[in-house]
Amino acid sequence: MEHAVFPGGARIRPKLTLAVASACGEDDPGLTDGVAAAIELLHCASLVHDDLPCFDAAETRRGQPSVHCAFGERLAVLAGDALIVTAFEVLGAAARRHPGRLPVLMRTVTQGVGMPLGIVAGQAWECEPQLSLVDYQRAKTGALFAAATMAGAQAAGADGAPWRALGERLGQAYQVADDIRDVMLDASVLGKPGGQDLALGRPSAAGELGLEGALAEFQRLVQATILTVPVCPGASKFSQLIRQEAQRLVPQQLAARVAAVA
Repeated sequence: MEHAVFPGGARIRPKLTLAVASACGEDDPGLTDGVAAAIELLHCASLVHDDLPCFDAAETRRGQPSVHCAFGERLAVLAGDALIVTAFEVLGAAARRHPGRLPVLMRTVTQGVGMPLGIVAGQAWECEPQLSLVDYQRAKTGALFAAATMAGAQAAGADGAPWRALGERLGQAYQVADDIRDVMLDASVLGKPGGQDLALGRPSAAGELGLEGALAEFQRLVQATILTVPVCPGASKFSQLIRQEAQRLVPQQLAARVAAVA
């Protein structure tokens, strides 16, 4: 389980949770931290299962052997399951001061992971011969991003609904960027095998739209994400955070390479 969680990736989902909670007048930092940690643990669990031989058969993750390569397939399945359980244990324990906020938080987080529109649904789409790329992106990546933004507001005792669109759009942008990076970058940069979408016949914005079209879609989604930031004291900081994350995902040098290839 520690191997699956550390060293971490960008931690963008918990960062979003913390940022939204702060913008909504956070009054229980312990609850916010618990929600953010739970969401990241669920993300890590999804990566453990995603890397398994029955799905991507990925040998590396974050620059180190994937869990099933390091410890075997059976322990990887169990580690992913245990991370899911731990996530809800952490979330429940963090709600001691405001137990009344726990039911709505539980609903938001579970919907980001389970059926019919969470990570599990996104993973299931990969098993189908035909699918909608937008529906796939929303479930596979957008759902947990939406849970991260909505739960940040709910941890602060605010309404999560106004923050849903921000999470969904950013999640879609993140997935499109991942599709571009999968084509353009190798394992030494990605920290995981490259070229997986093509090798596995997996749905991809780069495959459906072409690299130039995928880059244009990424840029469109970044702008759409910025426009969905709700009116709040930290709105300008959110816009800056989104631009910084977009630059990290698809830096100017990579965008130039895409243009050259196209």
